[in-house]
Amino acid sequence: MPISPRSFLYEHDPEAAVARITLNRPERLNALTFEVYDELRNTFRALDTEPGVRVIVITGAGRAFCSGGDVEDIIGPLFERDAGGLLEFTRMTCDLILAMRRCRRPIVGALNGTVAGAGAVIATACDVRIAAESAKIAYLFTKVGLSGADMGASWLLPRIVGLGRATELLMTGDFMSAAEAHRVGLYNRVVPDGEALPEALAFAGTLAAGPSYALAVTKRALDEEAHMTLEAALEAEAMAQAVCMENPNFREAYEAFVAKRPPRFE
Repeated sequence: MPISPRSFLYEHDPEAAVARITLNRPERLNALTFEVYDELRNTFRALDTEPGVRVIVITGAGRAFCSGGDVEDIIGPLFERDAGGLLEFTRMTCDLILAMRRCRRPIVGALNGTVAGAGAVIATACDVRIAAESAKIAYLFTKVGLSGADMGASWLLPRIVGLGRATELLMTGDFMSAAEAHRVGLYNRVVPDGEALPEALAFAGTLAAGPSYALAVTKRALDEEAHMTLEAALEAEAMAQAVCMENPNFREAYEAFVAKRPPRFE
């Protein structure tokens, strides 16, 4: 089935092999609804095997990337749910992050303006974050009486910025400027306002021209080896690299080098 969400924009550039997701509720700072959560989860699951897609870019329309869950459309209705209904919702939000991390395609976040709450975790779940100077970020959950460890934030964030900095961000819920987020390694790049999406698309194009199988193996290793001993990680990498050496892209890289031409990866 074609990917055709109703709650956000989806575009596919077949020539560049890049898919673009645009959160599209600018009047609400792209706040998330139940439908957006569900469709994002299903879209990332589908993009894992979508033909002609090698890289995914996710961004937000207007003056924000995403301000988190919509107070009127999500927070209010949650008070009407029983314990089972609340757990059903929180599991769905976590399933979105799992779908992003299980998706073999690299995901590039183009961040602008407010990046808050669930929006901050979605950004953190991207493989690379390219942010505008205005892209302040906060994990707001404790500000509203919820655990800062939400949607996998306590697994993702310490691996990017370290335990001490992650503890501060998740416990206080305070905003961090784009400059500071770049300094601590949370943002990969910071560019002038208006340039985050073009920069992200250009970076995505570079990745899309690369060996997609090798990139997928790399993404999987970065997640799975977090739980391994050094010996287990070395064995896993040895086995993965041996498989990559049988992939046509390895020979293509060699033949391109010998012929002194750019490689044409599958």
